[in-house]
Amino acid sequence: MFRKDYLLQMVEDMVEMVGKVFGLKQQKKYVEALWEIDDLLSKNFRLNSKLLNSLSVEDMIDMFRLGGGVEADKLQSIARLLEEEGGIYLDMDRKDEGLTRLMKSLHLYLYADLHGADHSILKLPERVEALKEQIKTYRLPAKTDKLLLDYEENRGHYAEAENALFRLLEQREMTEEEGLSFYHKILMRSDDELEAGGLPRSEVEEGMEELQRKV
Repeated sequence: MFRKDYLLQMVEDMVEMVGKVFGLKQQKKYVEALWEIDDLLSKNFRLNSKLLNSLSVEDMIDMFRLGGGVEADKLQSIARLLEEEGGIYLDMDRKDEGLTRLMKSLHLYLYADLHGADHSILKLPERVEALKEQIKTYRLPAKTDKLLLDYEENRGHYAEAENALFRLLEQREMTEEEGLSFYHKILMRSDDELEAGGLPRSEVEEGMEELQRKV
């Protein structure tokens, strides 16, 4: 019960903060908008933006490990705050700072999803899609693309998963054998599922054949 109440309060605080930040951004009061995010970080997580953004995504995740697991819903809340902060920095024409935060946010959303985050709390799938659109012209870190591959596969978005696979193969961050394993897994899906996921069986088999020639 305590956990449920805590999460509900956290979501209410988040919704209120996002509304305030939106209004402040409209008025170009960017510093005040960043203060709102910092206040919420302090209230809910006893953190501040400077400390949070000095950490790697791995360190952020480690902060929310508990009893052999991960507090996935707190992690997606941190991701939401980073997403808002990244958007503010982009509006301020501080692109590097903005993109760094957005990419960390995407990584945390994906990690939280793969560790049982409740999608209804912050509409996680919609947040992921929004972030993908914002940063689509930039190369993701390989560690994030690996999470994205699993995320898209789990959601039945097989064409999107294959795109992540291609990027990882191109960067030599995944082996051809691992690529073949991906294709073998999705071949177990029905024709209808593959079609719905944007990757018909014929294209799966074509991808397999191409990789097999490289092994």
